[in-house]
Amino acid sequence: EKQFLTNIRNSLIVASVVTITAVIVSSFAAYSVVRFKYRFRGAVGRLILFAYLTPTSLLFIPLSIIVARLHLGNSLQGLIIVYLTFALPLSTWLLTGYFRGVPAELEEQAMVDGSTRLGALFRILLPLSAPGLVAVGIFTFTGAWNELLLALIFSTSEDKRTVPLAIQYLITSDDRPWGPLMAGAIFSALPVVILYFLAQRFMVQGMTQGSVKG
Repeated sequence: EKQFLTNIRNSLIVASVVTITAVIVSSFAAYSVVRFKYRFRGAVGRLILFAYLTPTSLLFIPLSIIVARLHLGNSLQGLIIVYLTFALPLSTWLLTGYFRGVPAELEEQAMVDGSTRLGALFRILLPLSAPGLVAVGIFTFTGAWNELLLALIFSTSEDKRTVPLAIQYLITSDDRPWGPLMAGAIFSALPVVILYFLAQRFMVQGMTQGSVKG
């Protein structure tokens, strides 16, 4: 039981850091793709999508080399870096589509009134995109929380395992320990269920406020 609580803590740390980092970085990346005009902008957008669609199995060797050179093998920091390889492209691609739905005239008006472009981003675009940011955060957190294959490769010690990996290691033979498996599945699902419940209320509230203000 104590070890499983450690696994839940590991998953919470990894998924939370990956989600926060992905949302922050992808917000700037998506803003660049949507609002700035430069050569190969379309190619950059397609490259982001192709990066997300790249099969995970093709990244095992290069990711292993990078993690080893950073001396982050069998650590939560290394797992966070590995997870960001699929979280960042997905978050950027989703936010790119959402930012396109926000009229650029609102930011231009703010800049006419004296705001900087960075100020317009934080005061206009991001608040209006709050439901999209929440949705991206949900997808990213869920993906990092449920990921098993990469965790199986990059986490070797028992105290560094995440929840899906800990549940997987409960199966040691043809005889399934259904009691611990079901208990572990329920406890591992609770944080995600709570997150979806709270985020759903936030998204409804944000969209309602936006419609009233408009």
